[in-house]
Amino acid sequence: MIEIRDASKVYKNGTHAMDHISLTIQDGEYVCIIGLSGAGKSTLLRSVNRLNEITDGEILIDGRSITKAGKKELREIRTHIGLISQQFNLVKRSTVQKNILSGKLGSYGTLRSIFGLFSKEDYEKVNEVLAKVGLSDRLQSRCDELSGGQQQRVCIARTLFQDASIILADEPVASLDPVTSNKVLTDLKMINESMGRTILVNIHSVELAKHYATRIIGLQDGKLVFDGTPAELTDEKLRAIYKGNYMPAKEHEA
Repeated sequence: MIEIRDASKVYKNGTHAMDHISLTIQDGEYVCIIGLSGAGKSTLLRSVNRLNEITDGEILIDGRSITKAGKKELREIRTHIGLISQQFNLVKRSTVQKNILSGKLGSYGTLRSIFGLFSKEDYEKVNEVLAKVGLSDRLQSRCDELSGGQQQRVCIARTLFQDASIILADEPVASLDPVTSNKVLTDLKMINESMGRTILVNIHSVELAKHYATRIIGLQDGKLVFDGTPAELTDEKLRAIYKGNYMPAKEHEA
């Protein structure tokens, strides 16, 4: 469970990227965050694993304050939080297998991490998670030989190998074509439904958010202005979130 309690983030120039946000995300939810560029979507998402330090308030993961955690506790909490980003964050010259194995480095000791001392079970699990995202035949491929969609699915497999109970996805389909975008979000939906993982996605596409999410968070100028189901997200509410600049998909098509 993710608990965000009256959290704010104010930058030195006075910008309120997060403005007194409070919300609770239960285990097993599939949540999409929407809003205009600069609304605070990435700031909020990256605050959950403390890649972004909040100015005020507190964030708890399963009852433990990640905001107040020291280095050792922070590292331990982060082992349960996977991150998928638009940039993929893969070592492009390394194999798919090695990139996925890196997902466990945060939970291994220093010497074991330095020398890459992985067990037989680790290697078997790499095969299992690759099968879940349809990349079994790419085990020994270098990541720079893969398409963008395949690289993103390697990132998803890495979070599964990590045994992350929470998966944060920061604009995971921003650089992908529509077909590949749907494949990536379908993979995340499968993980959510069949494995009970909590998914938190920052996304620009309202249509994709409404199709895949069980809950949608709307931000505007750092403030939480909508929190509800896709069915509750009416065109009127969308125009409010997007300051009158939102048009329904049918209007785009016309």
